[in-house]
Amino acid sequence: MRVTEARPAVPATGRVLGLDLGSRRVGVAVTDDGQRVATGVTVVARRGDQQAEHRAIAGLVEEYEAVGVVVGLPRSLSGQDGPAARTVRHEVEALAAGLAVPVETVDERFTTVTAAAGLRAAGRPARRQRDLIDQTAAAVLLQAWVDRRGADRG
Repeated sequence: MRVTEARPAVPATGRVLGLDLGSRRVGVAVTDDGQRVATGVTVVARRGDQQAEHRAIAGLVEEYEAVGVVVGLPRSLSGQDGPAARTVRHEVEALAAGLAVPVETVDERFTTVTAAAGLRAAGRPARRQRDLIDQTAAAVLLQAWVDRRGADRG
């Protein structure tokens, strides 16, 4: 039997970093201090060194003075965890172990599709803007977390 520690929840105020963990890039977004609006800010390139990538993310947590991190969880259409979600959960555990702030996951189904469609609607060719798509996907998943959290607060 595996015993897990209860992780602290992300505080209700202060900036929160959102991550879209892709195989080539990690899209990064951040909320405002009141956790009302998420904005894409950058990407962290995947270079095959997860520890270096996690250090870069820790640097962003510090730079933005984030009080928590929200990571997109790529669940299957049925809502179950498939291989991609299990891979992300494993990385989230490693990331959380190296950060001094709480880390949560949020269902990220369709965020990349939504991000690409939004960019196309704005007249920006998505094919040549992978970094922007990844940042936008991170903002979409973080905004979904913000909206759900706001609805839960009443």
